[in-house]
Amino acid sequence: MTDAFKIRPARTSDVVEIRRLVKPLADERVLLEKEAVAYFEGIQEFRVAETPEGEVVGCGAVHVMWEDIAEVRTLATAAHWRGRGVGHALLDELIGAARDLGVNRVFCLTFEVDFFTRHGFEVMADQSAVDPEVYSELLRSTDEGVAEFLDLARVKPNTLGNTRMIRSL
Repeated sequence: MTDAFKIRPARTSDVVEIRRLVKPLADERVLLEKEAVAYFEGIQEFRVAETPEGEVVGCGAVHVMWEDIAEVRTLATAAHWRGRGVGHALLDELIGAARDLGVNRVFCLTFEVDFFTRHGFEVMADQSAVDPEVYSELLRSTDEGVAEFLDLARVKPNTLGNTRMIRSL
């Protein structure tokens, strides 16, 4: 955290700002755009970076997928705030939240491989991140992020072409 912004849990009133942050990145096909209802349903997973003036300049979420693995989702920084540590602070906060939830690995889908590598993530070469029994349980999930993690064919039309990365905590 710096004097320029603070990281805090998101509130329902932040959904409009989270969608504003995601929109240009979705237009560039860097992030997937979601309906507002998806953000409201998962608001407790989100953290936001906020300036002292109340401007939301970044967001990110951590979503538990299984007993020992969570996903960092929707990590976004306002264009005029990039390069000022917002993304790093948010990711550190999300990793801490994942630890607090009891998971020992964090997964992400990203185009920002160098950024996540600097935070200890490694490119996933295969599906060995989960054992076959857990894989079969995860197949029952309707969550598109889980489907992306499992590399299921049904999500291929929506795949952005990003890289699957993982970090042990």
